[in-house]
Amino acid sequence: MTFHSFLIKYGEIGIKGKNRYLFEDALVRQIRYALKNVDGEFLVHKCHGRVYVDCEGAYDYEETVESLKKVFGIVGICPVVRKQVKEIEELKKDVVAYVGEMYPDGDRTFKVEARRANKRYPMNSMEINCELGEAVLDAYPQMKVDVHTPDVRLNVEIREEVYIYSEIIPGPGGMPVGTNGSAMLLLSGGIDSPVAGYMIAKRGVEIEATYFHAPPYTSERAKEKVVDLARLVSKYAGPIRLHVVNFTDIQLAIYEKCPHDELTIIMRRYMMRIAEHFAKKDGCLGLITGESIGQVASQTMQSLAATNAVCTLPVYRPLIGFDKREIVEISEKIDTYETSIQPFEDCCTIFVAKHPVTKPNVERIEKSELNLTEVIDDLMKTAVETAEVIRIEA
Repeated sequence: MTFHSFLIKYGEIGIKGKNRYLFEDALVRQIRYALKNVDGEFLVHKCHGRVYVDCEGAYDYEETVESLKKVFGIVGICPVVRKQVKEIEELKKDVVAYVGEMYPDGDRTFKVEARRANKRYPMNSMEINCELGEAVLDAYPQMKVDVHTPDVRLNVEIREEVYIYSEIIPGPGGMPVGTNGSAMLLLSGGIDSPVAGYMIAKRGVEIEATYFHAPPYTSERAKEKVVDLARLVSKYAGPIRLHVVNFTDIQLAIYEKCPHDELTIIMRRYMMRIAEHFAKKDGCLGLITGESIGQVASQTMQSLAATNAVCTLPVYRPLIGFDKREIVEISEKIDTYETSIQPFEDCCTIFVAKHPVTKPNVERIEKSELNLTEVIDDLMKTAVETAEVIRIEA
């Protein structure tokens, strides 16, 4: 079967009222971005409240579908056969041929759902349903009509052309990226943070990211791993600006001057400060982390409160109530898991407390940070000014 178009079905966008066109336009942009590297030429357009992807000439069907399945806002992808508008007898032949190719075994129940958007067509929708249903039964007597729960819903839309389709391939749902502002993701080489970025992007949020690198204690391959993860997330989230921060000197200062059981919390607090600096500079509306309550010592309620205390922007934690198994399942679905488990750590073990505090007191943490007063401003300034910014696209 050669499909000439894809009808794109969306969900939440349909209830947006007078602003719906803004969400539709964002969806069209994301579809174009998703298809930019796919073999073939595509015309993505809106028409009478529908979004279509018209395929111009030869194209890679499987690659096209896989790319569309990564576009947030899409709930269904319908491969369409387009035909010229014809008299009913010729239309019957087209529909019968479609059914024969799509369902050669023929042992199914079906229902015809015609829609006459072109009001110049001489028959109404109910009449078209009856004529086409009868033609299918005559051609394939083993098929049966079921108007309530059919195996096949045979959609025939008569517009400037005739659109015939019956398959709906599930999309990822959510909202088109860019319709709900932007946020800064604290991205590491682990399993959790790429999943957090994916989940926030699914709600229409454009993603930027900050990664904290610690050379020479961590390898260049650790940085490449994070870039690879950002590229995988960008297949769903669109282009990502990744800020790579050299965090080594700040970590060494904290290690030398602060209590070792507080190392992780204090480091996290400075990471949040730096990420917030870039977020505000780039107009982001919040920070995103992959934290989940109780997963490790730095993610207890008390620890999260201590890291939150240095931020003025909201901190979004989409994985907050997930257990590790649930997070791993999502990472496998979005193809980040195998990259995340590569043995290139982005946090050197000498900077990890052997017995980290699990219930930090914010006042005590702030008092410990006073030990850094003489050096931290210069170290922070250097870290921010020397950060590398990489634009990442799928």
